[in-house]
Amino acid sequence: MNRWGTAVAAVALASVVAGCGSGGPADAERPSGRPADAAPTTGDPGTGPAAGALAADPGTRYTTVAVPAMEGLVCDEGDGGFHFGSDLDMTVTGDDGLKEIEDDSQDVADEVSCFGSPRTVLRKGTMSASAPTFTARTHLYVSVPDPAASLDRIADASMDLAKDYGRHLTGEPETVTSASLVVTCRQNVADTFPMTTCLWANYGAVGVLDFFPFDDRYVPVASAARLTQDFVAGALKK
Repeated sequence: MNRWGTAVAAVALASVVAGCGSGGPADAERPSGRPADAAPTTGDPGTGPAAGALAADPGTRYTTVAVPAMEGLVCDEGDGGFHFGSDLDMTVTGDDGLKEIEDDSQDVADEVSCFGSPRTVLRKGTMSASAPTFTARTHLYVSVPDPAASLDRIADASMDLAKDYGRHLTGEPETVTSASLVVTCRQNVADTFPMTTCLWANYGAVGVLDFFPFDDRYVPVASAARLTQDFVAGALKK
């Protein structure tokens, strides 16, 4: 089985199982929830994300979302054969004030998934599924005049929508700003699984990366933010 969205997986998703973290459900919902050894074994830079202040708009805009080359990760188009279903998959919303570019008369909202080695395996009851290290969805815009303000709105709206559909938010959002990017990450629980979600914005694009648990625990926010920066650097093409 490789998709929770199949009929047999739907039964598993509807059931309640003992927790996914090392300490059961309470472990998955603890406010901090970022043990130092919970970082991915591949693709983890081993340092915190670059921090600073957002520079002035350089005028760069993008026409394509490419599959990036990332150290220790294998990336491909699509969701990697995995999705939670029942609207638990993270999306970008709250961007109504921004005009998306169009590609073949369709809005560009490309999805990419990246896998590490060994692969993440999620288990629930008698079911198991291979999941990506993260899935990413990227929206390209004509302009994002104020990335920080737009990200605040989009992060709030996207997380609120996810919460309405059954994700449980844990801890507090953490924001890292570099010269070219603003990243906001927050840990949450999707169907008992401890997830770390990062939304990001620059002057021409906004996106979300949803990090699946490593060793049944949250991916640390610092690692997720750094991998988000690396993904954006490789995925956006002029």
